[in-house]
Amino acid sequence: MCLAVPSKIISIEGNRAVVDVYGAQREISILLMENELEVGDYVLVHAGFAIQKLDEEDAKERIDMIVKITAIPE
Repeated sequence: MCLAVPSKIISIEGNRAVVDVYGAQREISILLMENELEVGDYVLVHAGFAIQKLDEEDAKERIDMIVKITAIPE
C-alpha cells in the first residue's frame, strides 16, 4: 500500500518546491504536475513528487484524517 501525503507549498523554484508536511519542510519535485502551482497550494506528495493538486478544504480533511489515524500531534 502506498500513501500520498497532503502538503502545503511554501516556495517554488523551477521544477522544485518546498512543502510543509506536519511542520517539517521537504523539497519535492513538481515536474509531474500539469497545472500551474502557486505558493499556498496544497498537493498530494508521493515518493518525493507532487502527484495531484488539492483544494484547501479537501487537503485539511485528509490531514485531519491522517492525524486521527496515526495520532500525530497537531
